[in-house]
Amino acid sequence: MTDAWPDIPYGPWKESCATLHLWTQIVGKYRLARTPWVNHSWHATFYVTSRGLTTSLIPAGSRGLQFDFDFIDHSLIGTVTDGSRRAFALQPMSVADFYKRFGELTDELGVTTKINGRPNEVPDAVPFAMDTMHGSYDADAVNRFWRALVQVDRVLKYFRTGFLGKVSPVHLFWGSFDLAVTRFSGRRAPLHPGGIPGLPDPVTREAYSHEVSSAGFWPGGGPVDYPAFYSYAYPAPNGFSSQRVTPDEAFFDEKAGEFLLPYSVVKSASDPDQSLLGFLETTYEAAARLANWDRAALECPRGQIDVPRPL
Repeated sequence: MTDAWPDIPYGPWKESCATLHLWTQIVGKYRLARTPWVNHSWHATFYVTSRGLTTSLIPAGSRGLQFDFDFIDHSLIGTVTDGSRRAFALQPMSVADFYKRFGELTDELGVTTKINGRPNEVPDAVPFAMDTMHGSYDADAVNRFWRALVQVDRVLKYFRTGFLGKVSPVHLFWGSFDLAVTRFSGRRAPLHPGGIPGLPDPVTREAYSHEVSSAGFWPGGGPVDYPAFYSYAYPAPNGFSSQRVTPDEAFFDEKAGEFLLPYSVVKSASDPDQSLLGFLETTYEAAARLANWDRAALECPRGQIDVPRPL
């Protein structure tokens, strides 16, 4: 057990989590509105930083701009390559107020962009400008969530090094509010049926255009009211749900259609990194083996620091 993995029970910060999720959607939609489409919506995501989350550099004509959520000093910061900088404090405020302040911030930076004003992938979505229901912000809980993301980001990146095939960055999807990494077999997948609430079918179908084994972490919500790691395959091969994976506390959730591992199991393990890596490796191996991926061509030993990958 290690203090590096903070305690982040979902219940006490449920309302703040919902608010933060919607705030990230507003900023994420700005990046989406200014960035050419990249396969599987990789152009729209956030990345974990030493202080929170970032959009990374967004094109703005001949300039570039970036938005950063700072979960240490609790502010949203906008910077432009011409040296301009604006920020406002993250504190209890409604989604409608955040939406207004973000618009004012982009006006002040001279980079105003119209975004889609309705949330995605959330039940009973209310337009941002009208949402006065969500307004909680527990700064301590948000900081602990970010510190958990720092640990998860590190392990997912290490896991990512063991694959030669196409693999996504480790990134946070603001629609589903999960930190994820995805491996690809290289083969086309059957057309996804779509139907994900709050997500246009063309986006879903492009995201799942090729066979995947995907894993990640989310803080809780919906049918899973605790922070958890997940792993799934699309399309799921026959027998996937009955495979034995590690650690023993991991299980297949029939409703979610994926393997789950409670965050608390990893946090309390004698070696959290190895506990999580075991889950990532065994769930991936189950998917790749049952779907007959060309594993000899796709896999490699995990990377080592300052050691070139052997040929």
